[in-house]
Amino acid sequence: GERERAVGVEWYASDADGVGGRLRDRPEDFRVREIERVEPAPVDADPGDYPHLLVRATLTGWDTNDFVARLADGLGASRGRIGWAGTKDKHAVTTQLLTVRGVGPDDLPALRDADLAVVGRLGRSLSFGDLAGNEFEIRVREPTRPANAAAITDALRAFAWPDDDGPPDGGDGDGDPVVAVPNYFGHQRFGSVRPVTHEVGLALARDDPRGAVRAYCADAHPDEPADTRAARRVVAAQFEAAEPDWAAALERVPGRLRHERAMLHRLVAAHPPPHAPADDPGWDDALHAVAHSPPPLVGHAAPSDVFNRA
Repeated sequence: GERERAVGVEWYASDADGVGGRLRDRPEDFRVREIERVEPAPVDADPGDYPHLLVRATLTGWDTNDFVARLADGLGASRGRIGWAGTKDKHAVTTQLLTVRGVGPDDLPALRDADLAVVGRLGRSLSFGDLAGNEFEIRVREPTRPANAAAITDALRAFAWPDDDGPPDGGDGDGDPVVAVPNYFGHQRFGSVRPVTHEVGLALARDDPRGAVRAYCADAHPDEPADTRAARRVVAAQFEAAEPDWAAALERVPGRLRHERAMLHRLVAAHPPPHAPADDPGWDDALHAVAHSPPPLVGHAAPSDVFNRA
């Protein structure tokens, strides 16, 4: 569809008919677990040498950034003391590692829909990419054509191993079929509702912070709510105005768009009334307003778009 083509997904490895049914009816229908690659010191290791507590968090219905903010509040700490390797889906059950600097196991708060297990200690914070990958378990509920699963598996195996019969044991050792195919980066990398993070990243690669702010704040998508699309049109108009009224744009942007509002607050500060053009337009400052939020993913989204198209 058009949403796939927008991020370089032009075709699929199999054209077999699907099984029908429903995906992600409830969080436990979509499980994600990080494939870990860090080797921690024991929990009782010297905190002076290993100041970061390593925690394995299993979360139900939590966006990673929202959970980190809630964990920081529960610890009475700043978000900057918490590190993680990758952002996970919200409507899912997810298991991932986090590091928390300067706390002990007994300091961890009890949070709803969160199971926190202390794994050990590290000498550094986790950072984006500190994982070997992710494992997924996906449940299809009430499939209308379950018999098609065999044809889909056969088509994918033929794509993955066109010249032989597949992996030597024909499966994973437990009798389950193994299928390995090259995969696209999916919508989560680019924005599940509004795929624009790669456009922001490309603007930054062109040394165009104004274009990056515009793409993030002003580019609307048909799948967004009507009030969000209307607000983005107001923001877009300010980019065309000789004397932009960022305060008026900020007033129109719904509170749920936290990152856009954070950027616009910086632009309001850079363009105080009567909205005359500023010597420093504030584009870089606006981007820095969300330095610990999803926008850093734009650095990964732009090459991911290139990868998909290649």
